[in-house]
Formats: sequence, structure tokens, C-alpha cells
Amino acid sequence: MRRADRLFLIIHSLRGRRSALPARQLAASLAVSLRTIYRDIADLQLSGVPIEGEAGVGYVLRKGSDIPPLMFDARELEALVVGTRFVRAFAGTRLAEGARSALIKIEAVLPEELRSRAQRSRIFAPGGWKTPAAMIDTLNDAIEHRHVINLDYRDESGDASLRAVEPLCLAFWGNAWTLGAWCRLRADFRNFRPDRIVAATCSGERFSDRPERGFDAYLRSVGAGPVQDLG
Repeated sequence: MRRADRLFLIIHSLRGRRSALPARQLAASLAVSLRTIYRDIADLQLSGVPIEGEAGVGYVLRKGSDIPPLMFDARELEALVVGTRFVRAFAGTRLAEGARSALIKIEAVLPEELRSRAQRSRIFAPGGWKTPAAMIDTLNDAIEHRHVINLDYRDESGDASLRAVEPLCLAFWGNAWTLGAWCRLRADFRNFRPDRIVAATCSGERFSDRPERGFDAYLRSVGAGPVQDLG
């Protein structure tokens, strides 16, 4: 467990308590040592979190200074739940895990009524998508780190080609993903279907962000507006 997650869970465990929570109980629930809990509590206190108590007695949040819950209404919560389901179904392993972790943290600080209502959403995103999650992870990682990737690609007719591309973005259209990239073979922007990529390997080369063939230029080439208009 990341330390940031552990600190969050310590604060959540102390929320709304009328009696002190023993450090030993915290250590057991988080599967860490007592020494780690004492150090984390001290760091939280130094950072301004109003925790009172001492070793051997337990800890509470100072009365009247409880940290307020996140303020979401029912529709906002359902949007978060449904969005998480779609990310977990379609967006690869790395983003799916991030979405799951984020939702756990959100639900942890919600009132029970809102948490239960959000979980009752009947909008689902079944798994088993035809683009392997590993391919989305590979392409997403290449975009993030600006790695040139070599594609073994098949077009709609099944014709094969080898392409060295500078990956710029991934877009999901409801029935397929596309990779927007600068294709070095064609010296132009091209869109590739990840489900038609037989293999994608990192070349070991990083590309620079050139205005004439970067992300903003790609958006202009496909007739899209600025990034903020794409949400």
C-alpha cells in the first residue's frame, strides 16, 4: 500500500469517532507495524491534521474539527460509478486499477445513504472487449513517455505493413479505439486501430514535441478543437 493511501485511511478511520482508536488496532487493519502508525500520526499532526491522543491511549480527531465529507449529489456519484465501470472495461489494466482505487477512496468518505444509492446504478460496461488491455497499456505508456513505437499493422483488407510512429493520443469511439500518431513512413498523421496491431514494440527512441507534428497539429488535421472542447 502506498504511504499516501495509508495516511488517507488513517484519517478516514478517525472520522466521526467518539472514543480514541488504539494505534494497535490501526496497525492491524492496515497490516503495518506500530512504529509505522506512530510515525504516520506524527507526520499528519505536523502537517496540520487535528489529531489528538498518545501512544498507549489512542487517537481521535479534535472535536469540532472533523474533516468535511466530499460533497457530491446522487447524479454526480452515479456518473463517477458508471465512469469507473467504463474505464475498467475498456481503458486497459493501469487506468482500470487507478479508477478502482479512486472510487474506493471516494466511497470511503461518503454518507452511507449516498454510497448505497451510487452502487445501485443499473448502467454497466461488460468486459471482454476485443482490444486486449495489454495493448492499450502499451500504447498509453508510449504516449506518456513519448516513445517511438514500431507497429506490425494490418489494415481493413488485412494487408500488412511495418510502421514507426510517434504516438499522440488514444480515442474511444464506442465500438473501437484509435491511436492518433505521426507516421514516419507516410510523413503525415495517421489513425491506427489497436485491435489491428499484431505487435507494438518500443524502439528505444524518444521523440520531441514538434509544433508541426505534435498533438495540437494532429487535432487540427482531424478537424477537432482544443483539448478542453473534447470532453
